[in-house]
Amino acid sequence: MKKALLALIFGSAIFLAACGGGDEATTDNNATDNQGATENTEGDNNGDAGTTDETTTNDEAATDTETANEGAVAHGQEVVQKACISCHGQNLEGMGNFPALNNVGSRLSQDEILNVILNGQGGMPAGIVKGEEAEAAAAYLATLK
Repeated sequence: MKKALLALIFGSAIFLAACGGGDEATTDNNATDNQGATENTEGDNNGDAGTTDETTTNDEAATDTETANEGAVAHGQEVVQKACISCHGQNLEGMGNFPALNNVGSRLSQDEILNVILNGQGGMPAGIVKGEEAEAAAAYLATLK
């Protein structure tokens, strides 16, 4: 009886230790978001250097959009590493009944990937990742071709 209780306690401790540690990733995500805001501010300062050409303004807007998209993709990679590898494999190569995601962008569009993340499909339950994290994960997975 004592051995079974001891085994249960140690097993629970190992399980809880394996599931913890998410606080550091949250701190890193905030740092990444702050860097993106700094980059956008620098881009705006360059646009105020006295040029009023619409082409320059459109180029800056495109650059800001690309920077924001790159930030979403980087954040999405972190989300995927945190939420998807336990079922889909360390390199997203697929495991058992879980499909490979390492080339999912060649099969599905970003919107289709987001739909699967939010609503589930097959054996995948809905809502494992929600909101901006789901959108970022879809943006990252769409780049995998």
